[in-house]
Amino acid sequence: MLAKRIIPCLDVRDGRVVKGVNFVNIRDAGDPVENAIFYDGQGADELIFLDITASHEKRKIILDVVEKTAEDVFMPLTVGGGIKTLDDIRDLLNAGCDKVSINTTAVKDPYFISRAAEKFGSQCIVVAIDAKRVEAGIMDGATGEDWFSDPGMKDVILEASQHPPVGEGTTWAISTHGGRKMKLLNAVAWARKMTEFGAGEFMLTSMDRDGTKDGYDIELTRAVSDAVSVPVIASGGAGTLEHLYEGLVEGRADAVLAASIFHFREFTVRDAKEFLRSKGVHVRL
Repeated sequence: MLAKRIIPCLDVRDGRVVKGVNFVNIRDAGDPVENAIFYDGQGADELIFLDITASHEKRKIILDVVEKTAEDVFMPLTVGGGIKTLDDIRDLLNAGCDKVSINTTAVKDPYFISRAAEKFGSQCIVVAIDAKRVEAGIMDGATGEDWFSDPGMKDVILEASQHPPVGEGTTWAISTHGGRKMKLLNAVAWARKMTEFGAGEFMLTSMDRDGTKDGYDIELTRAVSDAVSVPVIASGGAGTLEHLYEGLVEGRADAVLAASIFHFREFTVRDAKEFLRSKGVHVRL
């Protein structure tokens, strides 16, 4: 049995770690390299950096952070935010990260994932999915993409009849640009398609739960975990150790990501692993 993973996430803006609620109300949470060293010492299984201001001129900042982090820590490192080209991926891998996380560019051009997986290997291509429950009015202003006329992609498009969703079950749509834009894409169907295209892992964030500390969206996590054959990282909403357990067991995720509870020292990674082991979850201590 593969061990379940505990992954702290560092949102990096202008070279500093920050944390917000529902992608807003940002506050400072320290130096990224110092945070990385701290989590490495605690036994975190992996670490994720999300460059939330990854414009072209600021890309050098995150590359510098990755290089410094790779010199001092030995756990796998994933970096996401603003990845637009294969050269961006190459630069990040050369700087020392192990995997890259891609969201907006995948939505603009799904075949970018195919090209990236072919060139660098699926093992280092993580597709980030920011999902939001579809409710009446929530999709007002949502947009499609140029490739929506592609007949091979019609199964991922969220039809107008689905907002609000009809029939049984819940529907989740996809967001891009750090939660600022809604897209007419079914999140679960999108995950299936991205797996076909070579995604090696998913970082699945509930926009409804992000930063709230109310727990992961278990229904969403389970739906995506059951739909794909590659690992799923549950993200968005961890506020207690019980929430981590629920994400792994009820949500059937392969890993759980948390930020606030670790950044502000409410719990340590060791606390989390000992709690999970006491509940029968296989983790590495």
